Amino acid sequence: MLRLVFCGTPAFAVPSLRQLLAEPEFDVRAVVTQPDRRRGRGQEFSFSPVKEAALAADIPIFQPEKIKTDEVYEFFAGQAADAMVIIAYGRIIPERLLNIPRLGWINLHASLLPRYRGAAPIQWAIVNGETRSGLTTMRIDAGLDTGPIMQRKEVKIGPDETAPELSARMAQAGTNLLANTLRRLARGEITPEPQDDASASLAPPLEKSDGRIAWMLPAGKIYNRIRGLQPWPGAYTTFRGQSCHIWGKPDGRSAAAPGTIELDTADWFVSCGEGSRLHLEFAQIEGRKRITAREFANGARLGAGERFE
Repeated sequence: MLRLVFCGTPAFAVPSLRQLLAEPEFDVRAVVTQPDRRRGRGQEFSFSPVKEAALAADIPIFQPEKIKTDEVYEFFAGQAADAMVIIAYGRIIPERLLNIPRLGWINLHASLLPRYRGAAPIQWAIVNGETRSGLTTMRIDAGLDTGPIMQRKEVKIGPDETAPELSARMAQAGTNLLANTLRRLARGEITPEPQDDASASLAPPLEKSDGRIAWMLPAGKIYNRIRGLQPWPGAYTTFRGQSCHIWGKPDGRSAAAPGTIELDTADWFVSCGEGSRLHLEFAQIEGRKRITAREFANGARLGAGERFE
């Protein structure tokens, strides 16, 4: 039986945790996840999705506030684990922890490494218009997603697929890949391969500013940003001095200046770069609820030639 410690935080990591708990050849001795955080308008403490899953399975849970402490080192050293499994935990593992398990720290990453190293590979793949992505299992080292590769699995990205939809699908697709990697690693059937650093690209953490729409871009690229940046930061613009999130799809041509809001028959469109336009479907002024484009236009009493900034 392979002794494991599982480190993870978001919903993306939960299917893999459940798969390891369900298979008799794995012994998940403990789960490590981020501390409980205050969320929502009421600022009440909430558990991470991984903690919720661990509680349901009655698995010991460790939630260190900091990872570079003697307490954390002693915890991992005391687990006598053959491998540490880490999926979107949210902390870079200090080098002195890496040599504790005999098989190393095994990571399931949501890209075909070395492409899209970093915290937001799914989101940036969609924003950049990729049609294919995938999953990689690797042994982590002291770098940022630079460790040697064990196995890969390619995943197609649907033309209308959003980041949450692709994330949920990839989370499920990664369960068997991870379990198979661990089994083969324990049997000595995998020789990790170094990454080609020359082919690497980055997927940095998302920032609020990443969601701002540049209307001079073609509608297709704006649509990729709308899909890729859900649920946060979302794709947004400025309307009459207020932040406004928008949703829509490329549709047709326009000769108007980028950002111009136009009525065509019964539908509303926004002019974009290269003569393209975006069919406006929903809008949400900051602090208000999301409404249809028609409700937005009626409520704002849009005038001819009005523009998003």
